[in-house]
Amino acid sequence: MTLTRDEAWKKLALHPDPTLEELFAEDGDRVDKLSVRWQPGEVAAGILFDWSKTHLTDDLLGDFEALAEASDFAAMRDRMFAGEVVNPTEGRAAEHSALRGVGQDASVEEADALRERMKLLVEAMHEGAFGEVKHLIHVGIGGSALGPALAVDALARDGREVDVHVVSNVDGVALEEAFSKCDPATTFVAVASKTFTTIETMTNAQSALKWLADSGVSDPTGRVVALTAAPEKAVEWGVDETRILPFAESVGGRYSMWSSIGFPIAAAVGWSDFQAMLDGAAAMDRHFRDTDGRGNLPLRAAFADMFYLRIKGAQTRAVFAYDERLRLLPDYLQQLEMESNGKSVTVDGNPAGPTAPITWGGVGTDAQHAVFQLLHQGTHLVPVDFIASVEPGDMLDAAHHHILLMNCFAQGAALMAGKESDDPHRNYPGNRPSATILCDDLDAFTFGALVAFHEHRTFASAVLLDINPFDQFGVELGKEIAKKIEKGGERFDASTEALLKAAGVG
Repeated sequence: MTLTRDEAWKKLALHPDPTLEELFAEDGDRVDKLSVRWQPGEVAAGILFDWSKTHLTDDLLGDFEALAEASDFAAMRDRMFAGEVVNPTEGRAAEHSALRGVGQDASVEEADALRERMKLLVEAMHEGAFGEVKHLIHVGIGGSALGPALAVDALARDGREVDVHVVSNVDGVALEEAFSKCDPATTFVAVASKTFTTIETMTNAQSALKWLADSGVSDPTGRVVALTAAPEKAVEWGVDETRILPFAESVGGRYSMWSSIGFPIAAAVGWSDFQAMLDGAAAMDRHFRDTDGRGNLPLRAAFADMFYLRIKGAQTRAVFAYDERLRLLPDYLQQLEMESNGKSVTVDGNPAGPTAPITWGGVGTDAQHAVFQLLHQGTHLVPVDFIASVEPGDMLDAAHHHILLMNCFAQGAALMAGKESDDPHRNYPGNRPSATILCDDLDAFTFGALVAFHEHRTFASAVLLDINPFDQFGVELGKEIAKKIEKGGERFDASTEALLKAAGVG
């Protein structure tokens, strides 16, 4: 029989609660059932996804598949890829996959044309058409900065075509740090703003132009590349049309690294690797679009996320990258997941139950000597994702990477098994869940697939929760109050008034 969404959730809550060790003891094929190797086509490198150390079972997966059916998951997924409105509060589509070549034909064609325009500009820069360009200061905020910063840090460590510095914080210390590392005579500035009015970004952009002018650059605006969905605003600001790289209004900030917002990535790594990143994401798009049920990797990840969020009451989810190249991934995922799914009402405006868990994390092995104490012996249930690469990112003694991977796998084993002791201070309860994502290599293709996997995982969770993952009104209220403070003439609560007075602001 077909279940309603509420009935499907209630059925999930009725499952027994065995420990992880009991689950392994009961099913000798558990690893095979709950591990999937993803390797599309002729690509050499793949990714192993292992959920065997979570509490998922065949029966739970079956009931989650029923929940997906009750939530019209397949129809919602098809609407997104067809370029239909899936952001009802703003009346917009969400066409980030079209930027990678998977989506509505017209949108894919438009993205191809815009990407070709960006390619020509990137190649012209690399070939010296603008003189010698050694440095690029990329100013943006939110997704306009987090995505490029993550990708550049992950992919440009073996040598950069252009040395890229991503600046998002309006705190002048951040911009001064970038200035200190760049020669103004060989520096370009990329200004990334969807509306080209974002106050933090435009303030940083103005200061960057002043730095260029004060350093003797005769035409500072001639060093600017604008990345925006409002090209007319960039023209008004003084950017030459030949250095404006538009992107579609339907591209949300946290899904924008695949658009012209990815210009600093391509500038740093070269066009070939940027295209490989898009290709990897597109391969994951096709898997997500064409695979149903538990075989769909982002959907299966969402099943695990929703089990711990809604059934087990976990309030946080931790991500630990055992790879220095992915040190910014937890920061990126914080915005992707918490801005997308940090909602309190359903699509229809009714009260929602628990939605996004708090996403946090760090880098192994550093985190083991800091936060893992809580994971092993604390009172919070925290499902963990471990992410690692079989191939190292360094050329040093193989012992470095061997120790890194040993620690990654040991932490998952220890969280699950625990260790009993008569001394309560040395007792580890165990039965603590983790999943592992093990890449063959962290090349550009795999990196693109990994990010797209998390995008679709976030969307899948939103569908199961019946919320809209594509608006973010919650970020606006503080901005509105900041504008009122700047304008003056309004009174606020006593605490805020006292702080404004103490700081001499307003």
